[in-house]
Amino acid sequence: MPSPGVSRAIWFVVFPGFELLDLGGPLCAFNLATDFHGAAYDVRIISTSGGLVCGASGVTIDSLAPPSPNHLDTLVVVGAPSPEILYSQTETADLIRELAPRARRKASVCTGAFLLAAAGLLDGRRATTHWRCAGELQRRHPSIKVDADRIFVREDDVWTSAGITAGIDLALAMIEEDCGIEISKAIARDLVVYHRRSGGQSQFSTLLELEPRPGRIRDALAYARAHLKDRLSVEQLADVARISPRQFARQFTAETGETPARAVERLRCEAALPLIEGTTEPLDQIALHVGFGDMERMRRVCLRIYGHPPQALRRRSRGEAER
Repeated sequence: MPSPGVSRAIWFVVFPGFELLDLGGPLCAFNLATDFHGAAYDVRIISTSGGLVCGASGVTIDSLAPPSPNHLDTLVVVGAPSPEILYSQTETADLIRELAPRARRKASVCTGAFLLAAAGLLDGRRATTHWRCAGELQRRHPSIKVDADRIFVREDDVWTSAGITAGIDLALAMIEEDCGIEISKAIARDLVVYHRRSGGQSQFSTLLELEPRPGRIRDALAYARAHLKDRLSVEQLADVARISPRQFARQFTAETGETPARAVERLRCEAALPLIEGTTEPLDQIALHVGFGDMERMRRVCLRIYGHPPQALRRRSRGEAER
C-alpha cells in the first residue's frame, strides 16, 4: 500500500449547473485526509476554461483551467440535478476524454456518470448513478451494464457512485485504498457519517420511480406490485405486457436498469419493510404475505437491498422508536 504521505493530484471537474453537494462531500473527505491525517492530496477544481462556474444552487465557485501535471492520480466528475443539464456539456465530455488516459483512476458522482459515458469511459462496463436516472442512462447507453442497486461500483480503474451523498462513500473507499482503513475510519468520524456503506448496499429506491416510459413495462410493474403473492414469472409479466418473454426481458432491463426477477424482489422487499419495522407479525409470515415463499429468501434479498437481515431491521426500528 502506498504511503499516506505520497502526493496525489485529485481533480474535480465542474461545469455550469453542477450539483454542489456532489462536489463538496468528496472534496471535503480528501481535504480532511490531507489537513488532519497525514495524506497528501493535491485537490483542485477544474473546468474547461477555468474561472467562475455557477452551480445549480446558485453558488459560484472559482475553477482552474486544466494544468499539465506529470501524473494525474484521480479524475472525479460531479453530476447535476438532472441529466438534461449534462447533455449540452460536449466540451466537458471532450475534456474528460482528453484527461482520462493520464489518470490512474476515473470516477463520477451521481449523474456525472452521463459525462463519463459521453466520453466513452463506461462502454462495456458496470456502472451506477442516481436510482432515478438509472433507466435513462441504460436507454441512452445500451452498452453500459447499469446496476441501479449499488451505492458505488468499481470496475478496473473506473468508479461510479449513486446519488449525491454516495460520493462520500466513494471518496472514503478511495482513501481507504490509498491510506488504509484506519485513516478512512477517522475521516468518517470527522464527517459524522458511517465508515462508508458497502458499495453493494442498495440505494433504497422505489422501483416504480425508476421511471420506465408509460406503456407496457410500466403496466407490468403495476401488475406485479398488485399481485406480489403470485409467482410473477417473466412469462406471466410478458403476457401482461402483451409481448414475448424474450422481448419483455430485454425491454424491461433497458428501461429500468433491473432484470424482471430483481425488480420483483425489490417490490416484495419494499412491501415487507413496513411490516418488518412496524408490526410484530412473525417474519416467516411476512415472507409468505409478500410472496417470498420462505424466510431465507427474504433474508437474502433484505441483506442485498437494505444491507441488513430482517431481524436487524426490526431491532433497529424498535431501538429508534424507544429513543
